[in-house]
Amino acid sequence: MSASKNVKVNVEYLTRVEGHGNIVVNVKDGKMEECRLDIVEAPRFFEGMLRGRSIFEAQHITSRICGICACGHSLASILAAEDALGFTPSAQTVKLRKLLLHQEMLDSHILHIYLLVAPDLLGVKSFVPLIDTHNTVVRRALRMKKNCNDVCDILVGRHIHPISSIVGGFTKLPQPKDLDAMLEILKGLQPDMEATIELLGALKFPEFSRPTEYVALVNNTNEYPLMEGELGSTDGLKLNKKDYRKLTNEFVVDHSSAKHAKASRESYMVGALARLNLNYDKLHPKAKKAAEFLKIKPVCTNPFLNTVAQAVECVHCLEDSIAILEDFKENGVKQEEVIIVGLNEKGTIPVKAGKGVGAVEVPRGILFHNYEIDDTGKIINANCIIPTGQNCNNIERDMQKLVPEILDKTEEEITLMMEMLVRAYDPCISCSAHFLNVKYVNR
Repeated sequence: MSASKNVKVNVEYLTRVEGHGNIVVNVKDGKMEECRLDIVEAPRFFEGMLRGRSIFEAQHITSRICGICACGHSLASILAAEDALGFTPSAQTVKLRKLLLHQEMLDSHILHIYLLVAPDLLGVKSFVPLIDTHNTVVRRALRMKKNCNDVCDILVGRHIHPISSIVGGFTKLPQPKDLDAMLEILKGLQPDMEATIELLGALKFPEFSRPTEYVALVNNTNEYPLMEGELGSTDGLKLNKKDYRKLTNEFVVDHSSAKHAKASRESYMVGALARLNLNYDKLHPKAKKAAEFLKIKPVCTNPFLNTVAQAVECVHCLEDSIAILEDFKENGVKQEEVIIVGLNEKGTIPVKAGKGVGAVEVPRGILFHNYEIDDTGKIINANCIIPTGQNCNNIERDMQKLVPEILDKTEEEITLMMEMLVRAYDPCISCSAHFLNVKYVNR
């Protein structure tokens, strides 16, 4: 860093789906005086909305937290409810939930790879110019997203805010024709997935490294854990999901209305890169092959490669989805397990007071829902900790390391690098067009 370098960056309203954030950077005479990520969004009060409501309707309320991770929030809510009630779902129900989570992972990762990251790597400011310059890529992206949404529609009635996935199981189970339809869609997705891996292999990602702690679900089986397991980290942390607060250790900072989190060190990262770093050996063989092609392996400390890790997970989720459906085709779906709406509250699942935690790996990382209910099934207290909130501290510390390393670049290059760093985490945003508005002072 030049001793005479003076840079002042003020980014107002870094747009996210759940609200707004600002980036503040101030370098004076080559010395970093400020570098932080301000979250200025007001509370959304979903936990307050849950108090006094039935535990059996919580999943329909919490699915509205996010239009991208609606299925993930619904599943975390359901798992927390079942944990509080002491209910164990059937093996079939668990398998169908994994299939559902796979579709959301695919849909969200494809959105991030193509619509949010690809424009940066292809040298344009948004997805729109690619319609003319990379029409085949655009059509592929939209086709893949539609395919994932179509599978969700068949499985749970709709993708955004699922209908048939509830506490205890499903109100509608797939028929043989549904299995055929989903299999046809997903097998038709395989060539597009291969093309996606080839595309990413031809693109150049920024070189950057900052070792941190990576956190995700872990288990003692051969399955890549997305819904079941303990909480683990690359620093050797191992906790039961009920002890999630010992992991997140949330604390308040003056410049953010979102709490920060830390585990064994100053910050930690959740998401696809964290999962790959912790569970690489459990990926589907085709996903491992994709990882080898894309030259990513644990422990990877470049947050820009979170997008590459997402692509590897896409291959895993697609192939595991096909395997699940083929198993149902061979062994059938037990239609007698279908749940008639309303029976739960009349005693099919005995209601009792209790506390429960749901921990689910959603696209952006591990999601926690924690409920306490009374003996009538009403929610007394609720706590939800989302992945983006857990990543805020780590993003900020990545910024603090990145800025001094890029001060020799032009303002345009610095702006792009900062945009790409934040986007690499795939925070909960709906669109990355003009994601950052950077103002330079005294430069």
